[in-house]
Amino acid sequence: MHLPSQIAKQLRDLTFGGNWTWSSLKEQLSDISWELAIKQAYNCHSIAALVYHMNFYLNAVSGLLAGKPLDSKHELSFNLPNIQSQKDWEQLLDITWQDAEVFARLIEEMPESKLWQSVSDEYGNFYRNIQGVIEHNHYHLGQIVILKKILKTKVQ
Repeated sequence: MHLPSQIAKQLRDLTFGGNWTWSSLKEQLSDISWELAIKQAYNCHSIAALVYHMNFYLNAVSGLLAGKPLDSKHELSFNLPNIQSQKDWEQLLDITWQDAEVFARLIEEMPESKLWQSVSDEYGNFYRNIQGVIEHNHYHLGQIVILKKILKTKVQ
């Protein structure tokens, strides 16, 4: 199996399950209501805001793989659309799952040599950016796990 396929698997495992941590984004969000998703604790971002933020950067790098310029701005990465119902929350989740799969397919289909091509002097090569998204999402998955425990404890 070539390296891009392994990296795509790593992204899918993080998102949908099967990674070494035994924790995936889909699993952790499966029992979160929209009310809990938008709730904040201790001045931390809400779970919904973290999901949006994770997907924001995933889409930025996904766009790079699709040949688009890298034009995302960090200050927009928490511009979560207003979530006022379970339907709104489920729509955000559906978009997140779809975008993760598109990103994984783009990674899988790329020739391995492209991994080492430079995106820019500032951002390094494609591998660094793809792996950065995976690391970033693992980091925020950990936050979501902790916030979920805090919020569910506070609610009860």
